[in-house]
Amino acid sequence: MLIISYSTSHPAHKTEEQHPTAEDKLCCPHYKRLEALVDHYAHPGVAPPSARMHPGTQTNAPPIWKSWHSWKYAWFVAAKATQMTGDALMHSVWGPRKKSWNIQMTLMSALFRDAGKHTELMDVPSIRMFMGMSSATPSNADALVTPVTFTVRRRRLRGILTALDGVEDGTRELSGEWIVGKHTWQRLQSEWRAAQSGEETASRTPERVILYIHGGAYYVGSAEEKRVISVPLAQYTDSRVFSLNYRLAPETHFPGPLHDAVSAYFRLVDDLHIQPANIIISGDSAGGALSLALMLYLRDNEYPLPGGAILMSPWVDMTMSCPSWDFNAEYDVIPVFQSSDHMNPISCYLGEGMSQYLTHPYASPIFGDFTGLPPVLIHSGDSEVLVDEIALIAHRMELNGVKVRHEQYRDGVHVFQTFPFLKIWPLSFESMRAFVQETLPEAPEAFTDKAERNMENEIDTEKAVAVSSDGRVATTGKDGLEDAHPVASHADGEEASGCDTCGHGQTWAIGHHEDEEHVRISVKAPESGVVAPMSVAEAPLPRPRSDSAATWDELKRAADALRADEDVCYGLADSEMEARKMEEVEEQIDAAWHMWAM
Repeated sequence: MLIISYSTSHPAHKTEEQHPTAEDKLCCPHYKRLEALVDHYAHPGVAPPSARMHPGTQTNAPPIWKSWHSWKYAWFVAAKATQMTGDALMHSVWGPRKKSWNIQMTLMSALFRDAGKHTELMDVPSIRMFMGMSSATPSNADALVTPVTFTVRRRRLRGILTALDGVEDGTRELSGEWIVGKHTWQRLQSEWRAAQSGEETASRTPERVILYIHGGAYYVGSAEEKRVISVPLAQYTDSRVFSLNYRLAPETHFPGPLHDAVSAYFRLVDDLHIQPANIIISGDSAGGALSLALMLYLRDNEYPLPGGAILMSPWVDMTMSCPSWDFNAEYDVIPVFQSSDHMNPISCYLGEGMSQYLTHPYASPIFGDFTGLPPVLIHSGDSEVLVDEIALIAHRMELNGVKVRHEQYRDGVHVFQTFPFLKIWPLSFESMRAFVQETLPEAPEAFTDKAERNMENEIDTEKAVAVSSDGRVATTGKDGLEDAHPVASHADGEEASGCDTCGHGQTWAIGHHEDEEHVRISVKAPESGVVAPMSVAEAPLPRPRSDSAATWDELKRAADALRADEDVCYGLADSEMEARKMEEVEEQIDAAWHMWAM
């Protein structure tokens, strides 16, 4: 696991902390704790001892609203305003509750804190209305969005979806939208015009399509509301993104939303003729769990798997059994509901299937076996209530042999990618760019002419609108997409191995905007907990050598040597002098890292 934070000494820098390698399988206290919990999730159908939700949980009926209950709303508004004012004053006088939070994040945390204690004032429609509110301020054109509606047809699906697939008669429809970033749109326009005129063009470069599945606790959210994620995802990865609107709870119970996700995937593969290896599955929160469920279903039923997955704060444990549900509740933006509450999203999603599906891997992926899944990038925040279960599922993936990179962002709340004002926001999407463009194996081949025509016919229509990077409709219209759009260069990624013994820490280098960002890696000492920052631009951690020895003081000297020469780019030396410098630094780091391999 990598711990990502925003460097205060170098505002454009990204800091990474990687757990030390060691010969002992339980190489650090964090993983010792995970090892103690991992067996609790090895048996689907059996809830962990610490579960807050149980198969037999009964849900209370929604309270009956009476007109004289109006005073409760007034009291709630007054109490919440007082709480937010108090947090704002504390932020100004004593500083933020989390070091890197600005005033916007402080107020957002205060707004959602303890909201789960006032569910007598809520119902699903009112929450959907609240989540659907958006700003009407002017915005620029950063991406093209095209709404799409398609018919769900019978596909002879196997396994758990056989019954649902069997009732499809070609009348039910699903919707979604294509999102294409400005730079990608300009490139596609040029390629499509050349193809229509019969001009000879350079051979197409293999690229990716991202199937994005939004979050929202399974009962709120839409593709339009989550453009604040899908638009930057398309921009940073230079990919075409298809964002799906699946059926929501409580109108539709599990496995209905999974059926919709599978239908959308096979529509890309079978109807639009996009190769599975060219598809990346992505999702946040509940959408992250659906993304995992989709891949598990495809693997279990021997269908072609996608090329990779990007998961943002995936909600993977419906038993709510991890301790972070308690110790991060005061910081996170997720309302924590009582298990019997009528607004509990688990009860709304599973319905009468609670006893059957609570620990089913397609509903709670943490109980699954992940053998055979493609590479996965997982982002989480250390201040969210799901932080423990996300770390645990990443660990279980490692144990199952999945090539997984788990990045935990300091001071990050649940799906912090929703808050562009956070300093860690661009670091997250930069990591996604590196994962798609540099880390994943190159797509096997470019899209076929048929696939390109199919996507062109769906994307370039009269329904298309220009939107800003946060998803608002652009005031400049589609004409704004023709403006020049500079593309920042970034370094190539490079693979690095983790601990040979325990498998922890398998990582990839992070690409960056040239002249804007350096990667900063902090290594935690195994006993003292002292952190020594080392500026290693664009470099994976070097492998330890078996013939060297070191002390913690030598490690600090290696860090000092690096800090004194931050302008030298490791592994990218342009002169013999720089090459000699970096060879000396590598020897110091190799010697220091060998201390943990003894």
